[in-house]
Amino acid sequence: MAISSIDCAAALNRWRGRPLAEKTLITAGFLILALALPPWPGAALVGAVMLAVTFGGARVPPRHWLSVAVLPLGFLATGALTLLVQLGPDGFALAPGGAAAAAGLALRSFAAVICLLFLSFTTPAADLLSGLRRLGVPSEIVEIALLTYRFVFLLGDEAVAMTHAQRARLGHSTRRRWLRSTAMVIANLLPRAMDRARRMETGLAARGWQGEMRVIDDRPAASGAVLALILVAQAGVAAMGVLL
Repeated sequence: MAISSIDCAAALNRWRGRPLAEKTLITAGFLILALALPPWPGAALVGAVMLAVTFGGARVPPRHWLSVAVLPLGFLATGALTLLVQLGPDGFALAPGGAAAAAGLALRSFAAVICLLFLSFTTPAADLLSGLRRLGVPSEIVEIALLTYRFVFLLGDEAVAMTHAQRARLGHSTRRRWLRSTAMVIANLLPRAMDRARRMETGLAARGWQGEMRVIDDRPAASGAVLALILVAQAGVAAMGVLL
């Protein structure tokens, strides 16, 4: 997914104008609950609440959310499946308690990823970095984080463009051609990435960059009542996760 698509989803959701402190409290609070509560029903409740907040509250498009979530959730599912088996003297066999361990790991991990995706899809990177700057994080670290964030997606876009060009020229018509084309992408990606980096540096210098990117921060201050409501909701989920 391109950086423009992620930022577009973050900028157009219904909670775009909500204060950063409120969204951060939702993310951090439920993330802690996902790790601290029992996997069932605690982590499952956290995941369900965060999905409801993401789709029902912030109105994040499910198609965009799934396009980003499929990779981390697929990776976590694959990792959880490895807990089902063990290697012994007689080879592979089902691990005692492996199903419970795999289910617990999957529930905790899925809930944690859903919490982080909520923050990613409701808060643009510029707002997050502005919040870090207000917290006193050195400006150099904030600027490097912003440039790295953008450059990672530039690399991805470059690799996708090269792959599409090869496919249009039948570079993937056979397995041998596919391997050769993939090797060419890998070999040419670094030089192209360095060229894009130089162009980015030239563009920043032409705009008078002095080592700090200023962004407009017009978000309203967090409401004490809303923050208290979030804490009450999290306390309710924590109680349900322990008592049920």
